[in-house]
Amino acid sequence: MASRGVFAEFSHTYAALPERFYARVPPTAVAAPALVAFNDNLAGEIGVDRSQLSDAQLAAICAGNHVPAGALPLAMAYAGHQFGSFVPQLGDGRALLIGEVVDAQGQRRDLQWKGAGPTPFSRRGDGRAALGPVLREYLVSEAMHALALPTTRALSAVTTGERVLRDDGPLPGGVLVRVAASHIRIGTFEYFAARGDLDGVRALADHTIARHYPQLRDDPDRYFALFEAVAERQSSLVARWMQVGFIHGVMNTDNMTVSGETIDFGPCAFMDEYDPATVYSFIDRRGRYAYGNQPDILQWNLARLAETLLPLIDADEGRAIERATASLQGVPARFDRHWLAGFRRKLGLSVHEDVDRALVADLLAVMHAEAADFTNTYRALADVAADDVMLPDSFLAWTHRWRARLAREPGGIASCNATLQRANLAYIPRNHRIEESIEAAVQDGNFGPFHALHAVLATPFQSQPGHASYRTPPLPHERVQNTFCGT
Repeated sequence: MASRGVFAEFSHTYAALPERFYARVPPTAVAAPALVAFNDNLAGEIGVDRSQLSDAQLAAICAGNHVPAGALPLAMAYAGHQFGSFVPQLGDGRALLIGEVVDAQGQRRDLQWKGAGPTPFSRRGDGRAALGPVLREYLVSEAMHALALPTTRALSAVTTGERVLRDDGPLPGGVLVRVAASHIRIGTFEYFAARGDLDGVRALADHTIARHYPQLRDDPDRYFALFEAVAERQSSLVARWMQVGFIHGVMNTDNMTVSGETIDFGPCAFMDEYDPATVYSFIDRRGRYAYGNQPDILQWNLARLAETLLPLIDADEGRAIERATASLQGVPARFDRHWLAGFRRKLGLSVHEDVDRALVADLLAVMHAEAADFTNTYRALADVAADDVMLPDSFLAWTHRWRARLAREPGGIASCNATLQRANLAYIPRNHRIEESIEAAVQDGNFGPFHALHAVLATPFQSQPGHASYRTPPLPHERVQNTFCGT
């Protein structure tokens, strides 16, 4: 059943690609969809008009029971390296691209149901999503947006009135509507390259350039330029993850977008105590995707993308490998440039000095030795700069060096307080708070904690009276040891 008058207009540039890029699949209706959350601000950006709809009608659309007019649902094909091992066919096993819209800034964006039923890529799965992972993705993706990090967005979350069977038993079902610059992944390129389908790789590269890097369209060396552009965006993205203590948890090549957006929030987490070896993902038994390993995995994943583009970079395989290798060897420097710039901002530094790198590294070393809370330590720097509070004694020697460095900034120490507060978070989606909100929703049908946490995370840089508890690290019995994909 089509629902009219909700979206201004759909377009379908991805569906215009050859049919081997996707499978056309309708969503599978659910028993009793009910709206949990709807992102009115995002809806306004992408031209969604809900004014003539009741919550029940809106829930039916967001669950996939009613297909919006002009939509062409499809499941995208892709492959991927998962924990280092190549899987030649993955694809959207529980997600369907609804269509594309052009937002208020003129940017094309995908809308996608997540949890809308089985597809040809489901690999014997049910194609459904449990409510808990839907709520986690809604909270964390919108928190990432509030942090001004490139990310997919959440338009809506609904319950389905059905149960899904998972390892820990039957759970309430949910459906998320996700908004993204696109859903093209490194694994999408791998899908065609693994089949020896050079025409497919070329068509995908041309589509990616038109969609995300139109300035390269007339570049005679555009495929190499495409790789370098993706490397730059992903280097910036991972550096920004590091600056907020974010651990993606499953940096497989099918979870890394060529647009440079954060995607897929199943086992993700924000660090409490600073430790580069921190891992939360239950399936990451060897720590491949630990916090401190993310820069190395960035380079590894980009190498897999480069491999798919070699025939397009140069017809001479040797020259193509030489050029791609040289570019890949430059990835650590790309990342480091973004990493150092971001951590310098976190210390309130704007004028470059050679001592800054050591200042950043030494603070992290003290934080690690003292098991200091990552977010709260950086947030406290504004008060330390103003001499309103002292860090623990173990930080004193570093603090003296830092204050001396601040004194050499334009305007001196007095000018740094506001800069530090703008650069350092007061609130993150702490793991124990997310789990509390999910447990209340799943076990008791109580969405109050979910909505309260979402409201706090909407303004993460501002101290909010009455919400100090959201800044407090977990007590020992509140610690979350593992996070899960939820698939």
